[in-house]
Amino acid sequence: MTSCTTCSTVEAIRLASALLGEPVELALPVAGGGNNRLFRVQGRAQKSYALKFYPRQEQDPRDRLGQEFAFLRFLHQQGVTGVPAALAMDPKNGCALYDWIDGVMIQAPGAGEMEAMLHFLERLHVWRHVPAAQQLVAASDSCFSPQAAVSQLGHRLARCREVAATEPALQTFLDEEFTPVSRQVLLLARQIPGYAQPLPLSARTLSPSDFGWHNALRRADGEVIFLDFEYAGWDDPVKLVADVLWHPGMDLPESLARQFLEGAKKIYDTSGAGGFGRRFDRLQPVFGLIWCLILLNEFLPERWQRRVLAGRTDAREEVLARQLSRARQRLERILDKS
Repeated sequence: MTSCTTCSTVEAIRLASALLGEPVELALPVAGGGNNRLFRVQGRAQKSYALKFYPRQEQDPRDRLGQEFAFLRFLHQQGVTGVPAALAMDPKNGCALYDWIDGVMIQAPGAGEMEAMLHFLERLHVWRHVPAAQQLVAASDSCFSPQAAVSQLGHRLARCREVAATEPALQTFLDEEFTPVSRQVLLLARQIPGYAQPLPLSARTLSPSDFGWHNALRRADGEVIFLDFEYAGWDDPVKLVADVLWHPGMDLPESLARQFLEGAKKIYDTSGAGGFGRRFDRLQPVFGLIWCLILLNEFLPERWQRRVLAGRTDAREEVLARQLSRARQRLERILDKS
């Protein structure tokens, strides 16, 4: 079995050739693969493909390879071209082959790019009725009730506190800043009507998860391409929208945040009764707190190990200080919105 930490270009060529069914002569490591390792490989006629490795972790049993591959296959069955085509997968070696898409990161998104995001989400919401959609799994960390969101927050906080005993800066932040705000937010969240009641299937949506400009490219012809669906699946649209607005990779100006939220209300408030908007207003602070803790994941040994497996070499102390600062900024935003 190949490990993505030790996979050489020779091994990448061997695996890509087997997946493609034809000789591959070139494999180039690609920087910026997040928690995964990525190679650009070339087959016949200089055609490029993406060979993506998904590092396995005992502490994280999720099948990110299978989840992304199945979701992309579903999208292509619906005729979507603005995502990579899933070509072949190798579960034993934890890798898959996709079409390579040339493009540039979206550095200065505007209203047009936001409309592309909303259009993509609108199509996903329509496709939830397609029979094949029922074969897709729940999105990673999906939440189908307010109680589930509060429970997820509690689990993340408990794990964070386990490591805080040896991280004084983290301990101080949790005790003196995070806890007072979370008490206030949770008091209100537990008063939400239907607190423990699961969201009806008809109100759920297909979520790309981890959705935003950090996982998108703009092609030379202007088309926006969306990438990275390893956490995608069924979810509450409130969580999907809140995640986009809280994600540090987005950091939207007020005008674009308003455009996104108003567009989302039109997509998900299908009854016209404003139910989505009311649930969003009540649950958004909970997801904001969850994002504070997600930003602190690098304090967790298993998450740091994932960075190492992906070949990232950032200095640990610098990363932890930066993430703590980002979490503090998110907490201040929650206070501003409360």
